[in-house]
Amino acid sequence: MSLGSIFDIAGSGMSAQSVRLNTTASNIANAETASSSTGATYRARKPVFSAVQDSLLNPGPDGFGSMSGDSQASAGVRVDGIVESKAELQMRYQPNHPAANADGYVFYPNVNVVEEMADMMSSSRSFQMNVDVMNTAKSMMQRILTLGK
Repeated sequence: MSLGSIFDIAGSGMSAQSVRLNTTASNIANAETASSSTGATYRARKPVFSAVQDSLLNPGPDGFGSMSGDSQASAGVRVDGIVESKAELQMRYQPNHPAANADGYVFYPNVNVVEEMADMMSSSRSFQMNVDVMNTAKSMMQRILTLGK
C-alpha cells in the first residue's frame, strides 16, 4: 500500500460518514411526523457499509489485485445501501389529532432521537478522524519532498 492510497481510503471513509450523517439528519427531521396509517409513516433509515478490498481499489496490471497471496487488506469503505428499520412504530392515542385514524390513534416514526444524536456525534468524529489522517499523510509527503534539500 502506497502513501498515495491513503487519500483514497480516507476519502471513501469521509464519503461514507457523509451518507451516515445525512440519514441521521433525515431521521431526526422526521422524528415527530404523524400519520394515520402504518404504511404512510416514516421509518428510521440506516446506511449499510462494507469494506472495499485493496484488490478492487488498486487493480494490478493484469486486472487482478496488487496484493500477494490471500492476505486481503481492507482499503476503504463503500455504502451498499440504506435500509429501513423494522422496529415497531410508536402508536399514540390522540383522538383530537388531525391525522388520527378511526380508532383515535396516531402513528409516529420508530426514531429514537437520543440514539440518532449519538450516531450523529459518532459520524461527525469519524469524518474528522479521516480529515486528520489526510492532513497527516499530506504532512508526511511534504517532509519526504524536503529530504533532498
